[in-house]
Amino acid sequence: MQSSTPSGARRSTWTCPTCRADISTPFCATCGEHPLKPEELTLRGLLKTVIEVFSNIDSKLLRTVRAVAFRPGHLTLAFMQGVRKPYIGAIQLFLVANVLFFAVQSFTAMKVFSSDLAFRLKGQLWSEFGQDLVDARLAETGRTFAEYAPVFDHAVAVNAKSLIGLMVLPFALAPLIVFWRRHKPLAAHVVFSLHFYAFLLLLLCVPLVGVLIDRLLFGGTGVLSQRNDDIMSVMLLTACGVYLYAAIGPAYDAKGIPRLIQALLLVTAAMWIFFGYRFALLPITLYTT
Repeated sequence: MQSSTPSGARRSTWTCPTCRADISTPFCATCGEHPLKPEELTLRGLLKTVIEVFSNIDSKLLRTVRAVAFRPGHLTLAFMQGVRKPYIGAIQLFLVANVLFFAVQSFTAMKVFSSDLAFRLKGQLWSEFGQDLVDARLAETGRTFAEYAPVFDHAVAVNAKSLIGLMVLPFALAPLIVFWRRHKPLAAHVVFSLHFYAFLLLLLCVPLVGVLIDRLLFGGTGVLSQRNDDIMSVMLLTACGVYLYAAIGPAYDAKGIPRLIQALLLVTAAMWIFFGYRFALLPITLYTT
């Protein structure tokens, strides 16, 4: 029987340098290697490879940020469907958002999570209990408030950055409970939580950028007034509610009136976890400094 493939179109084979197998395709199916090209051993080829690597990372990052910001729930759905290549992972996205948030915050006088000790002991839900904890700690260590406050303020800023992931797992339990009939694996809820908190950190950058612009262009103080802070808090909470309502549609196939109730339950859980994290930073910092 004659071959249907013309002799001139016959594909040449090459030996994979890693697997040592004879390959007739552009890439090794086992390890992903490709035939070495002469230009890859030149300086120009090396620079081309570096540019391709970084441009690919940038494109994936930008695609992921656009998806988490403007297509709520899409990334979680993609994860559950096994789509991985177009986006960076949920943990990487959360870390990028974390770094960006604290980088922007460092240029302002605002402290969303890392409020100083004096602020934590006035006007907060836990102020009286917090004062008791501080008094007990000062008596135990023999320091005055004036001596200890700078130590606390520095340490809490570090802890706020390194421990922010503590909010992710508690919030993952919220959709696990709300959507328990969906029988989704715990990893799916954790990924949903990571995507939500990545969005929240990016969202928090918006008022920080506004404060920074006011400070640089109009000589502002770098902080919001109490009235504006309250208004901004309500707006952010509303934005989170709208985002969660939009996200649970594709991520959990939520529909109708139950979808609205489920979104309200999730945003309420997120609000209390936020307050709980801010309080938790007090005893954690208190008893590690």
